[in-house]
Amino acid sequence: MLALADPELDNGPRTERSATIRMCAVSRELRPIDELIRFVVAPSGEVVPDLKRRLPGRGLWILATRDMVAEAVRRHQFSRGFKRNVSVASALAAGTEVLLERFVVEALAIAAKAGLVIAGSGKVAEALERQAGGRITALIHASDGADHGIRKLNALIEENRRIGDKSAEIEVLTALTSEQLDLALGRSNVIHAALLAGPASKTFLSRSHKLVRYRMADDGGTAGKSAKNLPIRTVRTRTIERD
Repeated sequence: MLALADPELDNGPRTERSATIRMCAVSRELRPIDELIRFVVAPSGEVVPDLKRRLPGRGLWILATRDMVAEAVRRHQFSRGFKRNVSVASALAAGTEVLLERFVVEALAIAAKAGLVIAGSGKVAEALERQAGGRITALIHASDGADHGIRKLNALIEENRRIGDKSAEIEVLTALTSEQLDLALGRSNVIHAALLAGPASKTFLSRSHKLVRYRMADDGGTAGKSAKNLPIRTVRTRTIERD
């Protein structure tokens, strides 16, 4: 039996794994902190997401899905959890998604500066054909890119899988728009990119997985799965024929 004291906040639950396990204030489930988002109260009295889990003050933990954060706002869970009146933006769930996207963009920019990103459909296709010495860990498509370009590059992965090379380990991500890829890579009209193995790439993938989870409805069947096995939500706002 777990001994819980203010289990939704930073001092609980008190277990041997208390540094890595917290209780969602809405669902009351114990989850690893990587599946949760910590919220704190800013000096202004406004509730803000603490995605890096570094902001001072006591934190309230919510399962990292948009639906659950919206439910916390609807139920006035933050005032109850913090045990005082706090200011909560009605668009907190949407604002949190914007911050998650920004974190993914920043991580991709850092990976690019480290020389771990190949951009452009031609260069990506060439890298996939020779598999860059087995170093490609992810294929990145703009979520608003053209279907035929995506299918063409994905087919190269499938062909390499068929002949049994290391492409079986390549993830396919469509979490960012072309505009966001442009921002991250410092160039225009980016639709396709390949991510090479490296420390900065791991950070990008981890943040991408969290963004994907956040956009998914929490049906009880996703949060416990490996992020590699999660389906990627593709948002199609327009079709682009370029790159």
